[in-house]
Amino acid sequence: MDTIIKNGTVVTAGMESAADVGIEDGKIVAIAANLDPSLAKRVVDAKGCYVIPGGVDVHTHLDTPVFNSVTADDFRTGTIAAACGGTTSIVDFCQQEIGQSLADALATWHEKAKGKACIDYGFHVIVVDLTDDVEAEMRKLPANGVSSFKLFMAYKGMLGIDDGALVRALDVAKDAGALVMVHAENGDAADYLRKNALARGDVEPKFHAETRPPRVEAEATARAIALAEIVGTSIYIVHLTCEEALEELFDGRLRGVDALAETCTQYLYTTKEDLARPNFEGAKYVFTPPARSRKDQELLWRALAQGTLQTVSSDHSTWNWKGQKDMGKDDFTKIPNGAPGIEERLMMVYQGVRQGRMSMTQFVDMVSTRPARTFGLFPRKGTIAIGSDADVVIWDPEAKFKMTSAELHHNVDYTPYEGADIQGAPRTVLLRGEEIVSDRQYVGQIGSGQFMKRKTFRGSGAI
Repeated sequence: MDTIIKNGTVVTAGMESAADVGIEDGKIVAIAANLDPSLAKRVVDAKGCYVIPGGVDVHTHLDTPVFNSVTADDFRTGTIAAACGGTTSIVDFCQQEIGQSLADALATWHEKAKGKACIDYGFHVIVVDLTDDVEAEMRKLPANGVSSFKLFMAYKGMLGIDDGALVRALDVAKDAGALVMVHAENGDAADYLRKNALARGDVEPKFHAETRPPRVEAEATARAIALAEIVGTSIYIVHLTCEEALEELFDGRLRGVDALAETCTQYLYTTKEDLARPNFEGAKYVFTPPARSRKDQELLWRALAQGTLQTVSSDHSTWNWKGQKDMGKDDFTKIPNGAPGIEERLMMVYQGVRQGRMSMTQFVDMVSTRPARTFGLFPRKGTIAIGSDADVVIWDPEAKFKMTSAELHHNVDYTPYEGADIQGAPRTVLLRGEEIVSDRQYVGQIGSGQFMKRKTFRGSGAI
């Protein structure tokens, strides 16, 4: 074997046990107690650590032009940050432009990743212009490894689509073996509230939350699930944030709808009060949907532990506070929406294990196994199993540090978790058997990430 990882505690979504892991040619080839170290060229001691599958983040926005700017992280800086946080696979959003074919959009995203991606990657396609030709393309994409489409019910006049387009997309996905992902907010209602706020002179960042209240999200969540129910297919709600939307998700499932949903790290740790921070600091917390209340945080943690929510993603969409966020200094509607999180995700969610909110196996399921299963990557990714890619994280539960932007590896000038006391972090990260992170520093080869063709989607089996 090329490598044996010894003396660690192997954790998957289904079990936790003391075992050694053997790796050869980029794959896991052995899981057993007391593997003979003489059988390997290299031995890694994981004493006192967990051995877990690399994180799978299915919601990132790298090198993305929107809000009259481009996200601060490209595929080099963003995937280095991901690796240093224990994530070894991402599925990024490839964004179609008005009038553009999906083939051209995907070619653009492949070029963005080429020679830069430091971990493995796949693509969802954001559909903003659903013509007959685009619909025909959508029917072919799942067979070519792109088996999910995203549509926005928000951002009226920019990325948003109407219900007719959403129904068409759901119908195409049902036939083609794809999963439709929906940003669920009532775009008309949000637009109405935003215009009224500006007319009153309410321009500070805090009004971002006040003009996108929970009911704006919940109404669209209910409508999206209802449309999937009418078509008879599955649907995935991205970045669910609040009690009202959880209720709509639960109601849909009671009716038998295969409705899946994620939340994101920021909704577990920030609240709408953060948007009222003085000196324009609140702009750092402008993302969509907005942060909610402490009560909503608690309900999201509970929903994760109970399996109501499938996974935690990062929604990594980075805009520098100085030079990008400040485009909205005098008008909150011009603040680019988004925040960093690709590196912070595993460490912040792991604090839930330390706090007794979830087990270690649940943690692995949320940040790795379930996203891999849902988006056609399992069992190649998302687990420690014979035959799986040797994407392995040696997780030190005793590692301690203070979360600061300077400690992280992204290309943005802040983190929403500045000053948080962290215990538990990746010590070593392997990508297909090659060490790419040592002591939280990237030591891999730039551009070593590979494009992942994903399996078609035929229902989650969650209900």
